[in-house]
Amino acid sequence: MKIGVAHSTLYEEDGSIASPAAVADRVEELDLDSMWVSDHLAWETPILESSLVLAAASSVTRRIELGFAVLQLALRPLAWAAKQVATLQALSGGRVILGVGVGGHPEAEWEAAGMSLADRGRRTDDALRALPSLLAGTPTLLPGTPDTSVTLQPGVATPPVWVGGDSKAALRRAARLGDGWLPAAITLDGIRAGQATLRELSQEAGRPMPAVSVSVFATLDAHLGGMSREALVGMMSDEWGFPREAADQVVLSGTPTEVAERLDEHAESGVEHIIVTPFGGSWRRQCDLLAEAKSLLS
Repeated sequence: MKIGVAHSTLYEEDGSIASPAAVADRVEELDLDSMWVSDHLAWETPILESSLVLAAASSVTRRIELGFAVLQLALRPLAWAAKQVATLQALSGGRVILGVGVGGHPEAEWEAAGMSLADRGRRTDDALRALPSLLAGTPTLLPGTPDTSVTLQPGVATPPVWVGGDSKAALRRAARLGDGWLPAAITLDGIRAGQATLRELSQEAGRPMPAVSVSVFATLDAHLGGMSREALVGMMSDEWGFPREAADQVVLSGTPTEVAERLDEHAESGVEHIIVTPFGGSWRRQCDLLAEAKSLLS
């Protein structure tokens, strides 16, 4: 099972956003597998633009994969989004993983971008259908504009598309249009239930079952004085609306040995790539502890 780190929650001790290049360099040095970024125009906390974060990460690394977790594809004009993804794919030497989700929160960023929330699911599906042709550099009719064709150059290989979310609509999208499924903060039972649904939907669509990856929230240095596990569970429950029982099940915390045991449980459930989103504490120490846990995997 591959192990990645999400950048978007990492801060320096003075409260500034951690340098994407510094994080990526550390992730690669520690023999972790990937760096990821969330995608928002206007979030509750400071956040950098996702494609530029990954471009910075690309410039200082040669091996790790670079992922969106997840790109709100319908928040952007499709041709521009395709150009951003194609450019990153070219700059990185083909190391992009394109996580895609419908998003929707906060609503204000959709209003600021001039995009509708009402039909974002349909527009995401339309965009995913058109994206391979756009990225390949072939003439492509843009969804909703039957008389408008665009050719983006240079052409690149389409990165793996991982569909975010665990709703029935998201699972259907993953089965029909994705190479992978990427739910966030989901229990092991939820993973297994999603796999069963994916298997059925993929058979109906005549496609291979998508690979399963998971994004998890973590406080990896709680035992060393970092953010406590209870504080992260409380934040998920009180601020983000997760049922407390579910939040208690999905938070990743403990010593490297304990974290490795939890990661092994995910691997045994069929998870092929896990994205760890650390909260609180020193980001460098949390990356070091995650690498130690990875070295203990069975």
